[in-house]
Amino acid sequence: MTPQAALDAQIEKYRAMTGEERLKLALDLHELSCDIARAGIRHQHPNASADDVERLLRERIALAQSL
Repeated sequence: MTPQAALDAQIEKYRAMTGEERLKLALDLHELSCDIARAGIRHQHPNASADDVERLLRERIALAQSL
């Protein structure tokens, strides 16, 4: 399968989804990206508490939204 064919097939799958399914997918992807960001924060700040990690994550999200 070519990359374009794969992209076309994926777009068709998205179009076949209900609104609830698309929303769930978006929320799952958001949570995955937050988990990856948390892991990065823990790597950069190994002594950070769970509360500190969440605070830093919120700061990163706010910074990204301001750009």
